[in-house]
This record gives sequence, C-alpha cells and structure tokens, in this order.
Amino acid sequence: MVRKGPVPAVVHGLLEYGAAILFIAAPFLFGFDSDAATAASIAIGLLVLVFAGFSQMATGIAKSLPLPLHVLIDYLLGIVLVAMPFILDVSDETAPTAFFIVAGVMWILLAIATRFAPQPRERGGRRARRGRHGDAPELDPSAGRRRPPTTPR
Repeated sequence: MVRKGPVPAVVHGLLEYGAAILFIAAPFLFGFDSDAATAASIAIGLLVLVFAGFSQMATGIAKSLPLPLHVLIDYLLGIVLVAMPFILDVSDETAPTAFFIVAGVMWILLAIATRFAPQPRERGGRRARRGRHGDAPELDPSAGRRRPPTTPR
C-alpha cells in the first residue's frame, strides 16, 4: 500500500518534471568541473523525464508504470542521489556533491510526504460515508441511491 501524505500527487508529478529540467541544467548553472558529474546529472534528468512521463499519476503521459513501482523508484533514486558524489568520486568538488546530496534528501522527503492514493469521493465531490456499523454503504439498484447496510438481528 502506498502512503498518504499532505502533498497531492499532482504536485509531486509537476515537481518531478521541474526536477528533471533542473538536473539537465545543473551542471551549467552550478559549474560542475567533473565530466562524470555532468554526464550523470544530465542522464538522471532525462531518466526522470521518462520516468515521470510513463507513471500512472495524473501528470503521466503514457501511464504504464504502476504507482507502487513509482514509489519504490522514488525511494531508490533518492538513495542513489545521496550516494552519487561518492560513487562518481567527486566528493572533493563542492557543487556536484552539495547538489546531489540535497537533491537526494529532498527526493526522499517528497516521496514520504506525497499522498499517492486518491481520497474516496462520492458524487458531488464529498467523501463517501460509511454505514452505521463501519460497513461501506450499498447502492440501491432500483433508485440509484445509497442505502444503509442491513443490521444483523
């Protein structure tokens, strides 16, 4: 089951597209000296664009990547981003080290804070109400209205 946090999934998706653009531009904005850090940042930006576009979230285009897999990839990407300066051996350079570590921590925090599952809704935009005993209300097929669940006698 995916978590339910305060950040709507639409905001999460839009932030992913923005982050992808930032990853592509970061080597030029922050002056990365390392070719490896530059290549990794651009590659991550392109991968995030593809990843966000194929997600089943509201901001996805192809909607073929299941939501639980999206969440798992978010966590893994955050961990990889934090480790990236050490993997690429650029931890002695301030700009890429700070960028990758801050981006990784923010990515994990965003994944934790996102409300991936939509709230249950009833017609008219209100939340569905439960029956008197916590049961889900049933639909009356003849009238098209909800009827309360029957109580055991």
